[in-house]
Amino acid sequence: MASRRRKPDFPVGQARRFLEPGPVVLVTSAWKGQRDIMTLGWQTVMEFSPSLVGCLISSVNNSFELIRGSGECVINLPTVELVDAVVKIGNSSGVDIDKFEAFGLTPGQADVVVAPLIEECHAAFECRLHDDALVERYNFFVFEIVKARAAARPVHPKTLHYMGEGAFMVAGDVIQRKALFTKVR
Repeated sequence: MASRRRKPDFPVGQARRFLEPGPVVLVTSAWKGQRDIMTLGWQTVMEFSPSLVGCLISSVNNSFELIRGSGECVINLPTVELVDAVVKIGNSSGVDIDKFEAFGLTPGQADVVVAPLIEECHAAFECRLHDDALVERYNFFVFEIVKARAAARPVHPKTLHYMGEGAFMVAGDVIQRKALFTKVR
C-alpha cells in the first residue's frame, strides 16, 4: 500500500506538470493551398464509439484557421526521437515557413482527409470536426477519428509528455494489471 505523503502548497499555474492529458502530438492541417504542422499538448480522448478526441487549439495559431476552414486534420504521434522537431515546430509559425521542409519531415498521403500525415511519426489519426460548439468560447475542437494507422513496433512507443517550462517526461514503461481489470458493461 502506498504511504501517505505530506503535500505542501503548489502553484496552480503549474498543475499541467501533473495533469497533462496525454502525449504531445503534431497536428497537420491543409486548406486553400496552405499546409501546416503544430505541436499540441492539450488533447483528450472523449468517447470510444464514435472515436472522439477533444483538442485545445489557440486561435493565434496558424493551424487554427486551417482547421476551422477545412474542418479536418491529422493527429500524428511523435516518439522521443522527434523531440527537437517537436520543440522547433512549436516555436515557429507556419505563416513564415513550410515546417515539413524546415524540419526534415515527410508529408504522407492521408486516406480520408486532405491534411497530410507525418511519415516519421509512430501513428496517424485522420480526423474530421465532429462538434465546434466550444470553439468560439474556449478554442476547443471535438474531432472524430475517421481513419487510424500505427506502426506495428514498438507496441508501446516512447512518447513525449510536456510538463511546462521546456521539460518533457518520456512514457513507455508498461505495468500490466490485467488480472485486476474488470470492464464495465
